[in-house]
Amino acid sequence: MKTLYFDCAMGAAGDMLTAALLELLPDREAFLAELNGVGLPGVAVSAAPSVKCGITGTHVTVKVNGVEESEHMHDHEHHHSGMHEIGHIVGELPVSEKVKADVLAVYTLIAEAESHAHGVPVTEIHFHEVGTMDAVADVTAVCMLMERIGAEQVVVSPIHVGSGQVRCAHGILPVPAPATAFLLRDVPIYGGSVRGELCTPTGAALLKHFATRFGEMPVMRTAAIGYGMGSKDFPAANCVRALLGETDDSGDMVCELSCNLDDMTPEAIGFAEERFFAAGALEVYTLPAQMKKSRPGVLLSVICREKDRDEMLRLLFRHTSTLGVRENISRRYTLRRTVETAATAYGTVRRKVSEGCGVTKTKYEYEDLARIARETGMSLEEVKAQLEASCSE
Repeated sequence: MKTLYFDCAMGAAGDMLTAALLELLPDREAFLAELNGVGLPGVAVSAAPSVKCGITGTHVTVKVNGVEESEHMHDHEHHHSGMHEIGHIVGELPVSEKVKADVLAVYTLIAEAESHAHGVPVTEIHFHEVGTMDAVADVTAVCMLMERIGAEQVVVSPIHVGSGQVRCAHGILPVPAPATAFLLRDVPIYGGSVRGELCTPTGAALLKHFATRFGEMPVMRTAAIGYGMGSKDFPAANCVRALLGETDDSGDMVCELSCNLDDMTPEAIGFAEERFFAAGALEVYTLPAQMKKSRPGVLLSVICREKDRDEMLRLLFRHTSTLGVRENISRRYTLRRTVETAATAYGTVRRKVSEGCGVTKTKYEYEDLARIARETGMSLEEVKAQLEASCSE
């Protein structure tokens, strides 16, 4: 199983996670060009080597309108966008629907944490540093990198949160700050002798969203290692380490949550499905069902990781009319998945490659096929045939 392990012995921040994942790619410059081409207003992302305690890694810099803003420097100090503005920005990005859903899910986690910390509804939340464009760039970059890497399992170490206090617009707060502490509930964390805030809200939300589980590093055959460096210097190397490799594929456990519905419109069910995917559902589907008194209805099923069960239950009761949900626990087996990129006469095209159990399957990304079809006037099948012919030459 393709497994990604995050070593968070010095916490995590959005730029550190971006840099660590970037080091796992063989085509880093191509990815940076793609990231800078998505059209985030005024944003320019660059990467450079950085050395901490004798270890060489990568430090990512985000400039907004030519000015660099460190996430650590402006944590908890500025008030900017709300969820509506974030949703508008994300909706305009030329990225896959999965990346858009991941970005919005991360910001939903942050909004809920800020809501809890400040005692105001989510709709009234105006983000601090996580609402500025440099943090939007960090979140978008990590979501794009996670899609590119295509790990089937993401394991995160216990997170070092630091110690002491942090100054913010509301005064001096303990470390971890209230929003970060809320995000990391049910997650193994620890403090220590390092004074300062090591884990930021952005880093916490990204890890919470993508982690399959938290714990020690599994037995794995490592293929690539990335070091994402922070800005500050400490006695210990200030970095997030990402290890990508293979673990024995014994299958992972998933939950299937199901309910029968006979009084919801198709539009309402479709909206609910969007919310499930945004919160991390692995699959959502409906089947026609015959209800009591011969009423036609649907069977709605949501498949998710065990760690996401409680959130999916909450969303099922919130966004559907059901009064009860059934649960089945299953073991899931998947092929190893990677994403390849190729330069073609129609521009860069991505292709998913799935392998395992003596089987190899390939599939072009729909978004790339659709883009070429729109630009050339060809059908999707014609585009696919042209790409396959060019690859076989």
